[in-house]
Amino acid sequence: MFDDYIFSDVKEDTEFMPLMSITEEEETESGDYPEELPLLALKNTVLFPGIVIPITIGRDKSIKAVNAAYKGDRFISVFSQIQMEDEDPETTDLYQVGTVARILKLLKMPDGSTTAILQGRRRCKINYVTSQEPFIKVALHYLTHQEATEKKEFEAMISSIKDQAKEIIDLSSQIPNEAVMMLKNIQNESFLLNFIASNMSSDVETKQDILETDDLHEKAKKILKGIKEELQLLELKQQIEGKVKTDIERQQRDYFLNQQLKTIQEELGQNPQEEEIKKLEERAKKKKWPEKAQQHFERELSKVRRINPQVAEYSVQLNYLELMLDLPWDEVSKDNFNLKRVKKILDQDHYGLEKVKERILEHLAVLKLKGDLKAPILCLVGPPGVGKTSLGKSIARALNRSFVRMSLGGLHDESEIRGHRKTYIGAMPGRILQSVKKAKTGNPVFILDEIDKLGKDFRGDPSSALLEVLDPEQNTTFYDNYLELEYDLSKVLFIATANSLSSIQPALLDRMEIIEIAGYSMEEKVEIAKKHLVPKQVEAHGLKKSQARLGNAALKKIIQEHTRESGVRELDRKIAAVMRHISKKVAMEEEYKKSISAGDVKDILGPRKYNKEIYTQTQVPGVAVGLAWTRFGGDILFIESSAMKGKGKLTLTGNLGDVMKESASTALTFIKAHADKLDLDESSFEKQDIHIHVPEGAIPKDGPSAGVTMLVSLASILKKKPVKSYMAMTGEITLRGKVLPVGGIKEKVLAARRAGLKTLLLCKDNQKDVDQIDEQYLEGLDFIYVDRMEEVLHHTLGLWEF
Repeated sequence: MFDDYIFSDVKEDTEFMPLMSITEEEETESGDYPEELPLLALKNTVLFPGIVIPITIGRDKSIKAVNAAYKGDRFISVFSQIQMEDEDPETTDLYQVGTVARILKLLKMPDGSTTAILQGRRRCKINYVTSQEPFIKVALHYLTHQEATEKKEFEAMISSIKDQAKEIIDLSSQIPNEAVMMLKNIQNESFLLNFIASNMSSDVETKQDILETDDLHEKAKKILKGIKEELQLLELKQQIEGKVKTDIERQQRDYFLNQQLKTIQEELGQNPQEEEIKKLEERAKKKKWPEKAQQHFERELSKVRRINPQVAEYSVQLNYLELMLDLPWDEVSKDNFNLKRVKKILDQDHYGLEKVKERILEHLAVLKLKGDLKAPILCLVGPPGVGKTSLGKSIARALNRSFVRMSLGGLHDESEIRGHRKTYIGAMPGRILQSVKKAKTGNPVFILDEIDKLGKDFRGDPSSALLEVLDPEQNTTFYDNYLELEYDLSKVLFIATANSLSSIQPALLDRMEIIEIAGYSMEEKVEIAKKHLVPKQVEAHGLKKSQARLGNAALKKIIQEHTRESGVRELDRKIAAVMRHISKKVAMEEEYKKSISAGDVKDILGPRKYNKEIYTQTQVPGVAVGLAWTRFGGDILFIESSAMKGKGKLTLTGNLGDVMKESASTALTFIKAHADKLDLDESSFEKQDIHIHVPEGAIPKDGPSAGVTMLVSLASILKKKPVKSYMAMTGEITLRGKVLPVGGIKEKVLAARRAGLKTLLLCKDNQKDVDQIDEQYLEGLDFIYVDRMEEVLHHTLGLWEF
């Protein structure tokens, strides 16, 4: 009853394809079959008992085997190949369990090929080969099924298999609905399992495993697992197809609605796109901008009119035109030329920093007299926490200008500065223009924060892109890749901040006016804390002024014993800790002291973290105190020397850089060369090893400031004389006995004063740097200025009498 169906729509790899079958009475394991039969090897398919399939035959041996069987009793043994690529398989290349089949028909096709209609009858197994030519003939052993012992469970599985097979038929468009009726009519459970297994879309290996299973219960389990996987796959496929169909339908719906809306608007004389363009035109008429920018805007606007609004380029072009209109081309805020008021505001916001304030006032004075001045690029350099960034806000407030800040720390993409070209998807203008647009005026105070921390990689060098931004001669025609026009940045007051100048590109450094901000003295920190930090933290912790008071003594104790910094950031955190302590007392309604004294600091912040007495106590021979400059401000460091029996070896430890190692060698060579003047035995250098160590070995150290200190440390250990107490020194040395000047003098002087040192030894050329420091910061310090290394040894160790 299936003849018409099978020839019209049979496929080898179909999904659950109903095939021809014999009747249930014929699909039994009874009946006599020949013991020897010709062998037919199948590719890509497995034949099950009870199933009818068409097979196209092409190999010579297969054609001979089929012809021989067809002329006889029409029975033939069918086995599946293990490897599909084998064109002339032996019995060892076949699965050993197959099916005895009856050849129902043998057809010659129009293309010359032969097609056999095979009907599976019974499972069999190869015993041995009886003949190889002209085709393979094998002796067979016939197999029987083991009936299921758990009848109820087996029946439940059969029912589940039927239900899921029906679901697959419903979901698959390739399977006709008549297949459901076929499933209902099958009563024989063994035949049902073979019918389902044959039509599963599993691979040959899986089907062969099912064919070889003797236990009907186990066979049902395997088929149920396979059919569940197939059902899940079909359901997922149905979901995907449904989603795609929904998306396409939505797109078509939106398209038709848009077309209808467009038609309605045209009938009513409305055009949203034209209205948008008219709004842009109205804004452009009121805009103050250069003639070139206006002409460019008009060209781009006419281009928008020609673009279909449905095209993505339309919105990109609109965004571009809006950017042009949002940029403040010739729109500037009026500067406040009341210099006395400006000075007052700067003094209110920042204590000290006289040099920076003076520079701002000079700039405003010239601007007031001349009316126009290309804004210079200031670079504030100093340790963290000294107020470089917050100073920019004060300048903006004093000048009555907008304030914008751009952090450059870690920036490594040049397009962040210059913008992306419009041709790229997601293109944007550079952050320079974005910030100016945000400021809404063409002359904001623009802080370029952490300019010394710019990155550089394969995406470009942002510091090179900043060359044009920060050059007063070039930034009148700054070119942004997105804007594609020259933009005037000369009215912007750029202020860069940095912790160190060493990592800034030389060409970029050359374009900026450097203003160094040194650290604060203890007196300055106390004033900053009283005027700014304490009121800020009182408000931040929900307290009233009357609920928390910090006196000078308490502030000094916090500064001396709990902070060691040039700025006031750590001091701010410690004051916040005190305020948290008070806030807790207030919230819990406990008794507490509203006025914090020096004695209360220890109870709130714990024991002191830093002890300045370690620098001022009497030193043993071989130890000298040096002054160092770091990007975090001035600091104190020990240089320790030790001599022992040996062979004249010099050992240097403490994570020292090349410059400091060379200073140590220079100092030792000078002492050896002047051993007679120092009353040292020249032969003793060959009999002892010298070890120089700089404590805190985990911290890298380098720089041209430790030569004098190493000289004193070596002379001290060799002469067994301690260095004078309360003395520190800094300076570089030469082989000819000259003491050279060094930098960072103010930071070093402040560090020495914080540490409680009283005498500082410096190069004579550094006296001018000391003279620029406010006298109140030098109170309690004595300075010794030297020009020669002999003078150094005389003032520190009492050697080398003149």
